Amino acid sequence: MKGSATAAGKPGGPDAAIVEVLQAATRVLAGVALRSVDVLHGAVSLPQFRVLAVLEDLGPSRSGRVARALGLEPSTVTRLADRLVASGHIMRGRDPGHRSVVTLELTSSGRQLVTRVREWRHAELSRILGGLAPADREATARALRLLVDAAGEGYGSLRRGLVPL
Repeated sequence: MKGSATAAGKPGGPDAAIVEVLQAATRVLAGVALRSVDVLHGAVSLPQFRVLAVLEDLGPSRSGRVARALGLEPSTVTRLADRLVASGHIMRGRDPGHRSVVTLELTSSGRQLVTRVREWRHAELSRILGGLAPADREATARALRLLVDAAGEGYGSLRRGLVPL
């Protein structure tokens, strides 16, 4: 219940069992996200993939904006970008209005990697859901929609500074 001061979420609190189920679900979803990068057979590391995913979401962007979106230091993004440029997955550019500003943009190769991961995730989540009866799939979708809505608009999105795996 919103605004109530309860022991919800505390060990032994009234919602402890629900929190444990959500933590287990988080592990499953994080596992799907982490294993999805394996479909690329070592083409990029997870941190490099995160750069690609951010660029797909943001489009061509200043490297500083990419660093902020990832919660990384600009120098770390520069090193990741160096590897991604060398492998042909992104390209660097300059901001015409500010020649000292470096921009980053996905190449078709980088876009293909992001697409492969997203397609694998879709297939894997579909496989997992396929183990549920149709009514349970619908109930799961309703419950997850309620959770997403309760978290608030933009929770986990780039607008809030958090990037999905």
